[in-house]
Amino acid sequence: MPADLAPLIAATTEWLTRAFPAGGGPLTAALAEAQARQAVTVATWLRYPTHLDAALVALTGPGGSARLDEVAGGRGRMPAGPQDMAWRSWVDEVVASWAAHLLTAPDAARDAVNALDTCAHTTAGPAEFRRLTDPSAHDLAATALLRHPDLLEPIARLHQADLLDRLRLGPARAH
Repeated sequence: MPADLAPLIAATTEWLTRAFPAGGGPLTAALAEAQARQAVTVATWLRYPTHLDAALVALTGPGGSARLDEVAGGRGRMPAGPQDMAWRSWVDEVVASWAAHLLTAPDAARDAVNALDTCAHTTAGPAEFRRLTDPSAHDLAATALLRHPDLLEPIARLHQADLLDRLRLGPARAH
């Protein structure tokens, strides 16, 4: 993963796991975070498929979590202070929306992972995204909220059409 996208992936994963937390202890939280990170990574690579795209978002910033916080009804908890504001500024609304859709639509998740072939960032194969595309019973139990279609629907719907277009056209042609 290019270092340029690491802060965006980390912040957007953090937002998703705070907005839709896992219950049941550290192992459950780790399983939920792994799935969220995989969905966010796939969404990020599709959204910013070239090194130039990654450089531009690193330069301009992704926009922050304000609208997501509003749409999620404060589930992601509002910023508490300067440190909280700092990581939230790296949350990408479109990436969070696409990741929410991937977490709740298994066919789209598989299509998205297959579409990574044309992304410049791809260093992993489909097996690296197994928790996203073929979750075990433990994975699903850990993400009762994170994969709940009714809860994630307002987030997923924000930019769902763009994701479906990207999957239909392919990352290189959609930009």
